[in-house]
Amino acid sequence: MKLFKRLSLSVAALALSAGAAWAAYPERPVTLIHGFGAGGNADTVARLIAAELEKKLGQPVIVESRTGAGGTIASAHVAKAEPDGYTLILLTGGHTASAAMRESLPYDPVDDFAMISTVTQFPFVIAVSGKSDIQNLQQLVERARAKSESVTFSSVGVGSTQHLTGELLASAAKADMLHVPYRGGGAPVMAVMGGEVDVLVDTATVAGPHIESGGLRALAVTSSDTWPALSSVPTAATVLPGFEVMSWLGLAAPAGTPDAVIDQLNAALRDILADDGVKERLAKLGSDTAYVRPEQMRDRIDRDIKTWRDVVKEADIPLQ
Repeated sequence: MKLFKRLSLSVAALALSAGAAWAAYPERPVTLIHGFGAGGNADTVARLIAAELEKKLGQPVIVESRTGAGGTIASAHVAKAEPDGYTLILLTGGHTASAAMRESLPYDPVDDFAMISTVTQFPFVIAVSGKSDIQNLQQLVERARAKSESVTFSSVGVGSTQHLTGELLASAAKADMLHVPYRGGGAPVMAVMGGEVDVLVDTATVAGPHIESGGLRALAVTSSDTWPALSSVPTAATVLPGFEVMSWLGLAAPAGTPDAVIDQLNAALRDILADDGVKERLAKLGSDTAYVRPEQMRDRIDRDIKTWRDVVKEADIPLQ
């Protein structure tokens, strides 16, 4: 009986010790990884959120970019990282698009991650160079139908949400358009403004300043209703009824990260995204805040993968 009591006390002491250890999280800098180039939507929002997380956590939050393969290089790195809360990732909607488009991935897009919360949600902008003779989406559709595959569109990588949105646009228009992938950041915008590519499919974060300056001409947004950040731009559904694409950014950690750490990070994001100043800054980037519980983010990812798989199948897009 005395031995049993001693064992019970030892187990309880270990549990209390572990709880105290995680209660002290974080005790050193945290790294926030994303998979896209400097100046893009993921990079811009990652730096904004990292700065706010630093205030909440009391430790530096270092943003690190691991570009390539539509974000899968970054995701693979984080999926294999130590599940201790010190390596996080800002996932994009492209996380689900890649899962739908690729025959295999070096990770499970759901089970290898501990979801924390989505951060933002937003539509995409369909735009052309300010020098283009295409004035509206109807003209773009007609051009694409008349000149099979001679109309090109950009994305931030094969399997990205921008890629599948462009493919969905071509399918809805009953036309062929040629995909030209880049590694993210500002490269797609520069390519369109420079005349290397005809059509930009990207976020308002990336496109907005160039639309304001006249370097780009916005033809449509992919939300079902006009979007506040681009209120004068019509929806794609006005030309292609039923067309709608909304994407998101969200924070996750490697699977196995302690629940106490996930809960702490989720609570920090809840407070950050409720702040009026943060809401205003994200709105200027063309995004709405999108706080959810971890299980809700997981459910959204599950749904989005199924949705994009249907798009890939219906559009007859070859798997990568």
